Amino acid sequence: MGNGQFKHYVFTLVKVDRGIWLYAVFLLSGAAALMYQLIWQRVLFAIYGIDIASVTVVVTAFMLGLGIGSLVGGTLSRVLPYAALPLFAFFEFGIGLFGFFSLEIFNWVGSFTMGIGHMATGLVTFLLVVFPTTMMGATLPLLADYATRRSGNVGRSVGSLYFVNTLGAAIGAFMAAGFLLSYLGLSTSVKAAALLNVGLGLAVVAFSRIEARMS
Repeated sequence: MGNGQFKHYVFTLVKVDRGIWLYAVFLLSGAAALMYQLIWQRVLFAIYGIDIASVTVVVTAFMLGLGIGSLVGGTLSRVLPYAALPLFAFFEFGIGLFGFFSLEIFNWVGSFTMGIGHMATGLVTFLLVVFPTTMMGATLPLLADYATRRSGNVGRSVGSLYFVNTLGAAIGAFMAAGFLLSYLGLSTSVKAAALLNVGLGLAVVAFSRIEARMS
């Protein structure tokens, strides 16, 4: 197969399977997000202790960051309507970069904040996870805007993306709790999630470049 034929084959594949590429990326992104959540919760609980209050604080910090990210992603999709894929790739790179060094950051902060009260723990936990969770939360509005502009169907685009992301989250939770943490440990597992994010970012960059040549 010549170079020209190969390029034509790739362009045709991307054009036909655009939805499949999009859903596969978001499924894996959801899997990585839940891997982080399980790993980071274990680390934060080890630092600040486990009781009803600390569990509530940590989960609330995660949810708050995701909510902020959703607002950020929605705003960016309106301000930069044709930059959804580059922004998604940028956020995947950012999540991966933070994830790769996250345990070192958590342990360093924990070394001088251990034993503080619940309110202070909530603030510290939020500050630790707000950066990556904001980027995680921004991904759905960005991809939803991208998909909607191509399908013209808001309900179907958002519903499908939310479904595959939730499915990916379930798969990530199952893999992390059932296999990765048991066989790889916290450090290797979180680095595997980080590499997954970086790989997704690279895949989206390549996809967006191919799509730009097709347009």
